[in-house]
Amino acid sequence: MRYVRGSLIHVLAGTCLLASSFSMAAKPPPAPAAPQGWDRTVRVADYLEPAIPHPEQDKAVQEKLKQLEAKTGRKPNILIILVDDMGYGDPGAFGGGEMAGAPTPNIDRIAAQGLKLTSTYTTPVCTPSRAALMTGRIPARSGLTRPLLASDRPTKNPWADEMSAANLLSKNGYVTGLSGKWHIGEGKGMQPQDVGFDEFHGFLSVVSEYTLYMNGAKYPQLMLNPDRLKTFKGQSEYNAVVEGKKGGDLKIVYPLETPKQMGNVDQDFANWSVDFIKRSAEAKKPFYLVHAFAKVHFDNYPADGYQGKSPSKLPYKDAVVEVDDIVGRLMQTLKDNGLDDNTLVFFTSDNGPEEDSYPDSGYTPFRGGKGTTWEGGVRVPGIAYWPGMIKAGRVSDGLFDLMDLFNTSLALGGVESKIPKERYIDGVNQTGFLLSDTGETARQAVFSYNQAEFSGLRWGEFKAYFKVMPFDQPFSNISMSTFVPVGVAPWIFDIYRDPKERLSRSNGDYEWVYGPILQLQSMHAATFKKYPKKDIGLGVGGDPR
Repeated sequence: MRYVRGSLIHVLAGTCLLASSFSMAAKPPPAPAAPQGWDRTVRVADYLEPAIPHPEQDKAVQEKLKQLEAKTGRKPNILIILVDDMGYGDPGAFGGGEMAGAPTPNIDRIAAQGLKLTSTYTTPVCTPSRAALMTGRIPARSGLTRPLLASDRPTKNPWADEMSAANLLSKNGYVTGLSGKWHIGEGKGMQPQDVGFDEFHGFLSVVSEYTLYMNGAKYPQLMLNPDRLKTFKGQSEYNAVVEGKKGGDLKIVYPLETPKQMGNVDQDFANWSVDFIKRSAEAKKPFYLVHAFAKVHFDNYPADGYQGKSPSKLPYKDAVVEVDDIVGRLMQTLKDNGLDDNTLVFFTSDNGPEEDSYPDSGYTPFRGGKGTTWEGGVRVPGIAYWPGMIKAGRVSDGLFDLMDLFNTSLALGGVESKIPKERYIDGVNQTGFLLSDTGETARQAVFSYNQAEFSGLRWGEFKAYFKVMPFDQPFSNISMSTFVPVGVAPWIFDIYRDPKERLSRSNGDYEWVYGPILQLQSMHAATFKKYPKKDIGLGVGGDPR
């Protein structure tokens, strides 16, 4: 359907179930040789998300990379720094920092010396966002649609037919490592060393799964009931910091039993990452390292020396200061080992701030928070840093999805052509966008999901919703939210004009936007016919088919 102007009735007639359903019955569009209608992308293969072509930009960047490889003798390193639940407005570079009682000089420095991405997107919650980052796929396709609990027993191992970036890079000359939080499966076959990481040191779940049995004042109904506590702790054999190597089994390094231990895990993870980087430098092999913080997910217990270290003296803010210090330490390690000019560093958060833990929580200037598809839930800080390769001081509002790190990492590693063709890849290669001095995004739209269900999309400065997530009381985005269809037409917000998404006048001011929004939605829906959703038995949010 191509809609340029006309009545809303014509829009509805063209889409049948416009706002209340997300049809999977649409036929896949033919692969276009050139952009059509509102679409500005080119699809090079049916299993790859189409991208906006920038041939001159990409050609110049490839030459830049070729010259660097000739100089260094190997492919570049990739360091992804992933904070848990940090809000868009927490780092100083994104409006927080000293203003919010938690200075972030190290994060601000790499933003000032690199590329600050003001429209970086992810999923509303942690397991799906990590799965998307690792696989380049919308979680509805992998089945990893909601946070995994220790008590979950998926009926299908989602990793049995998924491929991580770490896997492909490890097979092609890279040393791959994960430090910190995993949270994408605890069972054998679902652990980091089973799915492509050469080395793993961290924990398998999430901070709150461990702190639940550490604080009797906050969780008395669990901790003061011996039977419940025994049952809860028995759900997992890995209530501990663990480590493993590719092809082997996990071993427990030390159990997680006290708030003091939980407070210090990020220092432990930092020690491991520093050692991993040094060993990779000594071996003269390129590395792919995901440093995944435990903080700033609740409950925030202080590391040694960090209680009251922030000007605010609050637990969450102290955790932000610690995160920033560790970022500075990782950057210094790269520099000390002569790797900073051959390493792409990408700093971000897995989702928006968890306002349900307010006031010990992060900040976003946008509507909603973690658990919602509003901007506050899915728009996160993003920084790309690479001295000599990324021009200092760049700022861009071009669209970037954390899934794009999959394609971009593989492109930098020279193995993008080895992406298997059996599954649909929703990420796009953003190498040109990140590395060109005047880079433009290759991504036309970002698609937002609540678990396995489509909610809306961002196109240009517009965010359109087909289903929305109201909540019954403030700061209850997860605890008391609902997920409901909109009425007659999509809710459309101009987020340049109304970044807090407070009032939609879509039918009065943005009727022309229905056309591009509906075309993008239809094209996206069509990809699910050949590459359907996957149900791994998680129940809520799974595909009922």
